Amino acid sequence: MNNENKKPALFEMTKGIIKENPVFVTLLGMCPTLAVTIMASNGIGMGLATTFVLICSNLVISLLKGVIPKTVRLPCFIVIIAAFVTLIEFLMKGYLPALYDSLGLFLSLITVNCIILGRAEAFASKNNPLRSALDGFGMGLGFTLALFLMGSVREICGAGTWLGIDLHLPYTMTAFIMPAGGFFVLGVIIAVVNKIANKKPPMEIGCAGCPNAASCPSFNKSTLNETEDSAK
Repeated sequence: MNNENKKPALFEMTKGIIKENPVFVTLLGMCPTLAVTIMASNGIGMGLATTFVLICSNLVISLLKGVIPKTVRLPCFIVIIAAFVTLIEFLMKGYLPALYDSLGLFLSLITVNCIILGRAEAFASKNNPLRSALDGFGMGLGFTLALFLMGSVREICGAGTWLGIDLHLPYTMTAFIMPAGGFFVLGVIIAVVNKIANKKPPMEIGCAGCPNAASCPSFNKSTLNETEDSAK
């Protein structure tokens, strides 16, 4: 039985907010995080689009995991993810054209976002549809909150606005809406999140120090081999 199934379903909805936040803890999805967060509204749009794809792809992959051959599972996962990305692109282009133009190429690149493919491989392909959908929702929520926070800080400090509302600040720094400002804000927020979570750097560099070690098939396999060797 998968260890994930022993945890309450509510855990799957909340773990992505801080404990396993895909941006601030596992450091995934860095390209859209840094590229689109010059405005808070961009962060919300990208986050919600990614959440939609996460939930739908996790659900479908979990339903089909028994019929997808292991040898072609990754190409199949990408095809499923790409189908939902195309759907959300059409919807945003039709109903939210301004946001669609603002996100640009990064909306299409959701297909290769390592958060989505990572959850498909590490979770959805090993768990039931309900838990997989909740996992997608939780990770998407964490991703959305991360992008919204990044976008809010950069927009307020760099442009003196928030969600397009002029805050009439006496002083702003354009550097915050430039790439260097994105890296600076990201680093500061990661430090704050680690402090809140009381997370300390690993004593040793390796798989054991990775936040995703528990759900990594390679790590679990190597741990099992070490256990068997010690038993001999």
